[in-house]
Amino acid sequence: MDLPYLRANPHLLPTFLAHQRLRTTPVAGGSIGVAERIGLDDGTQLFLKTWPGGVSAAPIAEPAPAPPGLFAAEARGLRRLREAGGVAVPQLYAQTDELLLMEWIDHAEPTPAAAERFGTGLAVTHNAGEPEFGAATVGFLASLPLDNAPGDDWPTWYRERRILPYLKLAVDAGALDSADAALVESIRIEAPTEPPARIHGDLWPGNVIWGLSDTPWLIDPAAHGGHRETDLATLSLFGGAPNLPRIIAAYNEMHPLAPDWRTRIPLHQLHLLLAHAVLFGRSYRTAVLDAAAHYR
Repeated sequence: MDLPYLRANPHLLPTFLAHQRLRTTPVAGGSIGVAERIGLDDGTQLFLKTWPGGVSAAPIAEPAPAPPGLFAAEARGLRRLREAGGVAVPQLYAQTDELLLMEWIDHAEPTPAAAERFGTGLAVTHNAGEPEFGAATVGFLASLPLDNAPGDDWPTWYRERRILPYLKLAVDAGALDSADAALVESIRIEAPTEPPARIHGDLWPGNVIWGLSDTPWLIDPAAHGGHRETDLATLSLFGGAPNLPRIIAAYNEMHPLAPDWRTRIPLHQLHLLLAHAVLFGRSYRTAVLDAAAHYR
């Protein structure tokens, strides 16, 4: 069993896994999906991502199919970010409706040098640009559908495609009430007018792998044309990325941010906080309302 064969026949992976023809080791896979490390006979190491209960080597009792288009959207995002030539992105070897198979990345300690490399590379990725805000296809944020319908005005697009859809879902899920929703709906959304950047779209610190040789890698994208401040703002969520000041300084040397960009950090974080409220419940209510309070 070798990599060229697997790349040519990804539809056979479920059979190989079921019959233990491939050596697999479970690994931490982020907020969604089952993640496994595959070892081939020649020593090649691969990363396999599947839906819980799907084709992995460790199925659950009651399988459910992946949301239609989930892995196709992630594959498109990986390719789009890799094409930018900025921050490194794992090579995608195979994609089906049930799985992604890609390059395995060894983890290392996040060093100051890696942080500076990340900041410079992220500016390059952003500068690759996109023709408009949004994307040509529907995306996903974790398991939640992401409305990428294109637009040419970022404040309007961000309100209609990122804030309002997840606000409704959060109310429907009981994470927010109608009064909370009214407060969020009333916020002012303003940002410097810039052309659409090619952004990761879900760049919380867990979606950066700090690899060997001071090389950072982007994973689990929700890539689209967006405002570049969004990626930088979400890097400070949930404790913040390691050496974040060095990341920002290196980014600024490559493509300076507006002097007041930090005043908009909660605004750019709001869509991810709303998504967490949808997925994980009312415990995120305070974070959502605190972020929105800056812009009433």
